[in-house]
Amino acid sequence: MIAVIQRVANASVEIENKVKSQIKQGLLILVGIEDADTKEDIEWLAPKIINLRIFNDELGVMNVSVKDVSGDIIVVSQFTLHASTKKGNRPSYVKASKREVAIPLYEEFVHQLELAMGKPVQTGEFGADMKVSLLNDGPVTIIIDTKDKK
Repeated sequence: MIAVIQRVANASVEIENKVKSQIKQGLLILVGIEDADTKEDIEWLAPKIINLRIFNDELGVMNVSVKDVSGDIIVVSQFTLHASTKKGNRPSYVKASKREVAIPLYEEFVHQLELAMGKPVQTGEFGADMKVSLLNDGPVTIIIDTKDKK
């Protein structure tokens, strides 16, 4: 499972010219799921993200988490995070899970984030053509791959 975590001043997801989700300060998380991903990946990743100290404290030092600042979260599925560009110029997405595998894992990931945050998490719509808007704060962007826990 790959997650791209962006600290945002605000973010929104629009589908068919209608706003589905929007947040103010918080995290926009793009998540890519592959067949090798399991619930154990989610159980490791969700608390890792919630506890990332990437928000500024009163001294302007990145030392507090999204939960500490009472921030919000939007999670957007993005199969293209598993793009292979090794050969040629057209990316291959063979590592990205199909809907029947990815949707339950995506939903469980959102659920685990909600449990850890103690409040609802906003989402995109799995498989939809979405327009994602964000104002990256910092900018701060972190990439986590559960297969490379470093």
